[in-house]
Amino acid sequence: MSEASEKVLGLRQLPLFPLPLVLLPNEMLPLHIFEPRYQQLLQDVELTHKLFGLSYFDPKESFAERPAAGSIGCVAEIREVQMMPDGRSNILTAGVIRYRLLDYIDIGTPYLMAEVEFFEDINEDEGLLKPAADDIFQLFERVARAAFDLSGNRGKFPEIQQSDPEQLSFLVTAAFNLDNELKYELLTMDSTTQRLNRLRGILEQAVGKMEESAEIHKAAQTNGHSDKKIEL
Repeated sequence: MSEASEKVLGLRQLPLFPLPLVLLPNEMLPLHIFEPRYQQLLQDVELTHKLFGLSYFDPKESFAERPAAGSIGCVAEIREVQMMPDGRSNILTAGVIRYRLLDYIDIGTPYLMAEVEFFEDINEDEGLLKPAADDIFQLFERVARAAFDLSGNRGKFPEIQQSDPEQLSFLVTAAFNLDNELKYELLTMDSTTQRLNRLRGILEQAVGKMEESAEIHKAAQTNGHSDKKIEL
């Protein structure tokens, strides 16, 4: 059993915080809590397991009043809380594990409560999974190096550790400013290989442009010349 699965062991119900954003496993997310119902949610989960469900939901783009049954969300674990005198708070959360929203339940809380089931990626052939993860890691390193060069090489280039393929796929997804629809699509996949293959296309499209931009930036910094142009 994974560490993420252990954190939700025995849980079948979660308080929900619908937001127009997507949280991924292991992704850090700061939140500002100001609505009274979510102030109550925070108080309630602080007394128990410090977990709640963050479901992607944008009321501006939907006629629904709440996330649909069957939709996918991510459990958020509260890591830090900064309370303010007026009851508002700033919290730091971390994504834990994904869940599928099964149904809503009414226990009298001002916030949504739902019955959920948790899931992680399916087991896959290591012979197919490792090469896909290695490709993504190499592409991600190239993107990170180009971004470092574009920053003017300030500081020290961070050492990037290659995590297990599922964690790597979410790390790479979180590192890019992807639109919510694409990020949600990657969140819902239960195949690490499928997610890595989807990411490969995104990285291959980005890395060439970033490396070319970094090359031009270096030339400019050294008063060099480059006849290359970046197509925008």
